Amino acid sequence: MTLSIYNTLTRRQEEFKTVEPGKVKMYYCGVTVYDYCHLGHARACIVWDVVRRYLQFIGYDVRYIQNFTDVDDKILNRARQEKSTMEAVSERYIQAYFEDMARLGIKEADEYPRATHTMNGIQRLIHDLEQKGFAYPSQGDVYYAVRKFDGYGKLSGRKLEDLQAGASERVNVEDAEYQKKKDPFDFALWKAAKPSEPAWESPWGKGRPGWHIECSAMVRDRLGDTIDIHAGGADLIFPHHENEIAQSEAVTGKPLANYWLHNGMVKVDGEKMSKSLGNFTTIRDLLDRGVEPMALRLFVLMAQYRKPIDFTDEAILAATNGWNTLKEGLLFGYQYGKKLGWENLELNQNNVDKSEVDKFTTLVDDDFNFPGGLAVIFELAKELRKEGNIIVHQGKTETSSNELFKQWQTLVTLAEVLGLTAQPEIETSQIDGLSDAEIEELIQQRQEARKAKNFAESDRIRDELLAKGITLIDSKEGTRWHHS
Repeated sequence: MTLSIYNTLTRRQEEFKTVEPGKVKMYYCGVTVYDYCHLGHARACIVWDVVRRYLQFIGYDVRYIQNFTDVDDKILNRARQEKSTMEAVSERYIQAYFEDMARLGIKEADEYPRATHTMNGIQRLIHDLEQKGFAYPSQGDVYYAVRKFDGYGKLSGRKLEDLQAGASERVNVEDAEYQKKKDPFDFALWKAAKPSEPAWESPWGKGRPGWHIECSAMVRDRLGDTIDIHAGGADLIFPHHENEIAQSEAVTGKPLANYWLHNGMVKVDGEKMSKSLGNFTTIRDLLDRGVEPMALRLFVLMAQYRKPIDFTDEAILAATNGWNTLKEGLLFGYQYGKKLGWENLELNQNNVDKSEVDKFTTLVDDDFNFPGGLAVIFELAKELRKEGNIIVHQGKTETSSNELFKQWQTLVTLAEVLGLTAQPEIETSQIDGLSDAEIEELIQQRQEARKAKNFAESDRIRDELLAKGITLIDSKEGTRWHHS
């Protein structure tokens, strides 16, 4: 099976074909940096991180661009509240973004363009729109003439006549911006400077760009006229992505993106997340409360990426339990590899089980079916967990060492595609003051106490070790121990 994905633009699932063979140009509408990232951002960033990872896994050379919107009314409002500057606010929350994403295991994009660093490209695009008759200046602003673009509404499926009927009661004809426009549907490409706000010189006077033109310009500057994938949250379909299409395609006459992908929204206990409802949760608050980053990743990937998900205590508990199962499998090699005679734990594609990989890719190729891929991974993890229990309780396993090595390498390889990774805790030579040699000495003392039928002393030693995180397992082959 070849990869097929649901395209918001065509409203159907299509075989994935790239503009340039073997290469993917992918753009993700990033965050507006005026606050800490929340659960909605976490979902989007995890989903598109894994899409990128998967495309690379199946052989594509992916160029992945994610922007920062660093000039916006929300940023300016935050700067006023804090008696700070737009630049200072943006820098603080860009840094916070990188901190949060690192904790979630998000790979960095190839480039992070910023609106403030793309002013030449933005003004060039506005100029081109003006020359082609799609934009007009008005009292220091520049507006996009929506009715001039025949394809307006093709992404969202909205028609101007329907929008006009719905908006008629909401339009304030006394509004200053309304009076500048030739048509209520026209939107700002450039906004005239206001007192005390940051502004840039332009052919239309000092001002700053509108939100929609920023992304169109950054896509054009970094990736060219037509890209393969344009991704973002479903809340951006209209008007942001609709307006991007209108701006870019009016100038180039080419599709802006061949595939438009959108992730579903996040609810909290069945309600839309908002500060007014008191259910607004930032990534760092959640992780600082003890939710494991990999459990949060798993929670996101357990749902079909286009569907809404509901963040509840029960859901995150289920994801945490699932992660514990996966983690046991991922750590299998570190815990038992030495006992099984494995000399090198480094991943090697030649060691993976091709049939399991094929099963995984066949499922995920169906519109990035990550829940299906997870099912394959969980089966591998459960099998390894079972083998680990056999080794602990019986001292050995009937399964060949080579077969177990292949299973483990396959699990780690496929889990890495989904960004699910686990590393053993750094072992120290002593645990609560006990070295390995001292633990073995206590076990020997316990054995002698049992031979002498001094069961009280035997139990005392066992309990002492248990209190220090050492579990003893007695069997016909003798007594083994492990860190509990």
